[in-house]
Amino acid sequence: MISYGKQSVDQSDIDAVIKVLGGDWFTQGPYVEAFESDLRNHFGSECCAVVSSGTAALHLAGLALGWEPGDTILTTPTTFLASANSVMYSGADPSFVDIDPESYNIDPDKLEEKIRDLLRQGRRVKAVVAVDYAGNPCDWKAIREIADRYSLQVINDNCHAMGAEYFGDTDYAIKYADVVIQSYHPVKHITSGEGGAVLTNDRKIDEKIRLLRSHGMSKKIDQLEKSDGPWYYEMHELGFNYRITDIQCALGSSQLKKLSKFNQVRARIAKTYDSNFSGNDFITSPEITANVKHAYHLYPILIDFQHINMSKTDFFAKMKKANVLLQVHYIPIHLQPYYRNKFGFKNGDFPISENFYLKEVSLPIFPDLAESDQRHVIDTINSILGEHG
Repeated sequence: MISYGKQSVDQSDIDAVIKVLGGDWFTQGPYVEAFESDLRNHFGSECCAVVSSGTAALHLAGLALGWEPGDTILTTPTTFLASANSVMYSGADPSFVDIDPESYNIDPDKLEEKIRDLLRQGRRVKAVVAVDYAGNPCDWKAIREIADRYSLQVINDNCHAMGAEYFGDTDYAIKYADVVIQSYHPVKHITSGEGGAVLTNDRKIDEKIRLLRSHGMSKKIDQLEKSDGPWYYEMHELGFNYRITDIQCALGSSQLKKLSKFNQVRARIAKTYDSNFSGNDFITSPEITANVKHAYHLYPILIDFQHINMSKTDFFAKMKKANVLLQVHYIPIHLQPYYRNKFGFKNGDFPISENFYLKEVSLPIFPDLAESDQRHVIDTINSILGEHG
């Protein structure tokens, strides 16, 4: 069965994990610090704190940035639940901005329009969480300019775009955002099994993340009210157990060495899809602007199922019968029952995101995808759509 995404692990990754298993430290040890150092060096940030997941990273980022009840945080409906749920965890309210129909990222014009509208309503707009959807960088110059104009914090949910480039710069994320979030789930560009990170150039934010990821407790002498001895610690805030293990971090550091190679393969796979679907009237492939290098966490195509008189469910069933497991990214968050019931969102609120969801299909793309398997995916899609065209 061919899945839409899958980890790529080789013997060097296995050896890295075995080395930790033969050592003294399984958690809170030297491999955690080493992974953080590797990430800082690779992505150009001054600070990096690794945590148990990308969701944990988003949660702690919101707390470290001071989000609280009464704040409004803007994000896109076309993202994973965590982008909005992390806002709720802090007690703030999420608000959504529709996507650009070509980039599939948050639309800067609509972003500024929404900010103005919320301010007229007397809302306290605090931050924007922008997602580099599928690995395609947002219009970060525009987003940063808007954020500066209205004194907003900027968070780059960079979980799809590790290794992407913006105006030729692989370190773009930390240059335009106050905080950058990454995820190392197995379907992402690199994996530590589960895991995530908060990258920032603000040392106070980093210190807060480090405090909150481990129950809010500290052993640092300069932070203690007193000290009874070398065993002594103090809890200064209500924190969480969001730590990550040395086992995971050893795998993460090993994987990070291969990121460039992984992304080269992803780009090759995407180019093959591009060339094979370019003349297909029923498929819209991703459009990439000249100023970005897509990281292709996902390869999303759009199919007008209504036009070809076929349901998306039937298409998925036919593909599964041919041993291809597709996925959809994403169900618009505002249409989830929780968000509809709590905030009164409804169909039609964000029409571009909703139309995108009706048409979007994520095709298999991962470094170990065999050329024969990709050819099977392409031929099967063309065959199925040809029957209904």
